[in-house]
Amino acid sequence: MAFNWENPYLTARTPVFARNVVSTSHPLAAQAGNRVLLEGGNAVDAAIATAATLTIVEPVSNGLGSDAFALVWADGQLHGLNASGPAPAAWDLNYFRQRYGDNASGHANRPERGWDSVTIPGAVAGWDALHRRFGKLPFSRLMQSALEIAERGVTVAPMVAKKWRAAVPILAEQPGFADAFMPNGRAPQVGEAFRFSAAAKTLGILADQGARAFYEGELAEKIVKWAQKTGGNLTLEDLRRYQPEWVTPVSQSYRGYEMHEIPPNGQGIAALIALGILENFDLASLRLDSVDSQHLQIEAMKLAFADVYRYVADPTSMEVTPEQMLDPTYLKQRAAQIDISRASLPVAGIPRSGGTVYLTTADESGMMVSFIQSNYMGFGSGVVVPEYGISLQNRGAGFSSDPKSANVLAPGKRPFHTIIPAFLTQNGQPQMSFGVMGGDMQPQGHVQTVVRMLDYQQQPQAACDAPRWKVNRDFTLDLENRFDTDVTQQLKDRGHQLKSIYDPYMDFGAGQFIWRLSESPDHGYVAASDSRRDGQALGF
Repeated sequence: MAFNWENPYLTARTPVFARNVVSTSHPLAAQAGNRVLLEGGNAVDAAIATAATLTIVEPVSNGLGSDAFALVWADGQLHGLNASGPAPAAWDLNYFRQRYGDNASGHANRPERGWDSVTIPGAVAGWDALHRRFGKLPFSRLMQSALEIAERGVTVAPMVAKKWRAAVPILAEQPGFADAFMPNGRAPQVGEAFRFSAAAKTLGILADQGARAFYEGELAEKIVKWAQKTGGNLTLEDLRRYQPEWVTPVSQSYRGYEMHEIPPNGQGIAALIALGILENFDLASLRLDSVDSQHLQIEAMKLAFADVYRYVADPTSMEVTPEQMLDPTYLKQRAAQIDISRASLPVAGIPRSGGTVYLTTADESGMMVSFIQSNYMGFGSGVVVPEYGISLQNRGAGFSSDPKSANVLAPGKRPFHTIIPAFLTQNGQPQMSFGVMGGDMQPQGHVQTVVRMLDYQQQPQAACDAPRWKVNRDFTLDLENRFDTDVTQQLKDRGHQLKSIYDPYMDFGAGQFIWRLSESPDHGYVAASDSRRDGQALGF
């Protein structure tokens, strides 16, 4: 790829070139991964060390009770890991109806926070699965940086402080939250030190006893005891029987490359659908950042979401397959529905014919890792296990209560997931590991940055820094405040309904990118880190 190395957007970031690279949303986490690489670890070791450290330095977005997904290039192929957890055995629609009643549609109410939003946490088991299959250094070493920072404390960064402050009024009353995350009775301010000795205790147990202690040992018992005391229904059996799943990635051709995502229950297929639709248009003939280019991308994304919201769920309950949703003939039919002059309100087609932290690592052997973990809605459920610092996700909020939905809640079933790592290959060889954090923004960020790099040859940092749009669940549109005002007006003229939604957790996403510079790993990589977060890319 002959990138244009100029960057037309205001930014303080420059691309990083190195043979070994870590890129993520917090500098200390990037340094933790880099230290592991310097000590002879590989990209998977670096990813685990970075992920563990992110639970301490960016607790607003992830924790020891997160879920996770990964794509790993190793041994000449791409491997997928789904470390998202299912609903507890106690959950069904009657359980929630008895506790919370019905809504206006006659469906069971379910809370977005608290114990009744917590599915089985999968991240720690995901670290373990990655390490057992690909790790090089001892697992205990990979916990070291996170443990040290938790014990000594971390100085709170600007974006972390902003998210923290927004969460306190919502979560202050959840079990264990105030003791863990409201030192001095409030959110820490920028530049204050935050010590998380309770999480250090858990990290020490994981280092000494291994990751299964979270699911079968002392940690599991403490999690369940806290649930029993404060209104949860998580059991030791729920934790004991959990295992992450190795999966075959799904893919879509685009401009001579292959884009790869984790298959459902995640929403990564939305990016593949949108790119499959855009493959039918000559975007490169349209001016970069022009209204025509932006309009086509937005309309493709809307069509993709219409199908994803209708069909994607735990694969055991989907009525169509990913292969049917990505059928080229079907995507060509969807592309034909786009009117270049007018915005649409899309509906799902019939494809029957055929909150969050992200990190990426790469090493000089050619191993590359695309990894994402999340507590979902900023601090997740708000529930924190006292003395152990285990903050639990609220992925159960991703279920539907509609019995007709493929994503309807059921015991042992995984919910629809927003977090998605991505990977790009060309001619069967690795090209880029990347991701864009931020709820429903994630597949949209994947599409926008890939289009910029492959159609317009923008280098990764420029593609990352460019202003973004976001399609909302109701198909209205948000535009970043740096968007060109003339293009904004032209989008309005075409019928796009602009809607300003303030969301301090999701906003317009935050990306991390590692692009392989040639077929030889010795040539190295170029990396980018989103200027919308506190993070950085670094390497050697």
